[in-house]
Amino acid sequence: MQTASLTAIAAGYRHSVLLLPDGTVKATGDNKFGQCEVSGWRNIIAVAAGNAHTGNAHTAGLRADGTVVAAGWNKHDQCNVGDWRDIIAVAAGWRRTVGLKADGTVVAAGRNNEGQCEVSGWADIVAVTAGDWHTVGLKADGTAIAAGNNRYGQRNVNGWQELTMIAAGYLHTAGLRADGTVVATGLNKRGQGEVGGWCNIKSIAAGSHHTIGLARDGTVMAAGWNDYGQCEVSNWQNIVAVAAGCTHTLGLQADGVVVAAGSNAYGQCEVSLLHL
Repeated sequence: MQTASLTAIAAGYRHSVLLLPDGTVKATGDNKFGQCEVSGWRNIIAVAAGNAHTGNAHTAGLRADGTVVAAGWNKHDQCNVGDWRDIIAVAAGWRRTVGLKADGTVVAAGRNNEGQCEVSGWADIVAVTAGDWHTVGLKADGTAIAAGNNRYGQRNVNGWQELTMIAAGYLHTAGLRADGTVVATGLNKRGQGEVGGWCNIKSIAAGSHHTIGLARDGTVMAAGWNDYGQCEVSNWQNIVAVAAGCTHTLGLQADGVVVAAGSNAYGQCEVSLLHL
């Protein structure tokens, strides 16, 4: 069973974030709400970027001591995470932040109008992901649990088995199985759930309306909305990590170079500024 991953890159609605080996963080793109003001962060071991379908975002960072720092839009108290302790992974959705604790329980801060923060009863969780209006947890037994909006069936993960990773988009959820195949549920209007033919996948990411799969050979595949070229990743090579925002996709190469595809209207794809 894969435990909570420590993410080195993160893609928000209109910004991109990179965690450097020295524990500092860089960001590029839209900074209207201060979501890119991360230059002062230290001792960070994982990053998360709040995605959204209507703008306004925040960034969260997990420190080595299990505390969490956040910057950006805080209208719904999604950045009020300063009192969290014993956190081993973080996820950022629209208007909220989710933290996985070392004991397998989960905490959340932010908007809860549809129950997306009602995770206090969860146990035996090894990874978490946050979509716009729903939150999903990966359990130690390879199953999944979800909270929040289920209008399009994005929470219909109860039958999934042998999962090693989960990813939540705007209104869809993807799961990576131990055999390298991928399943998806929820809104599929733009083909973001058409991942049934994927194989040999080792990591996944979900954008607002697209899904990304990192293959074991370092290549990348994509399904879903491609109006901005965010799915044009078939020529990428030697990728070790992927992240998906609203209209852009990031890839981290083995040599520490970051590549990007999709909209660059706010400089979110200006990743020449981001490298290890």
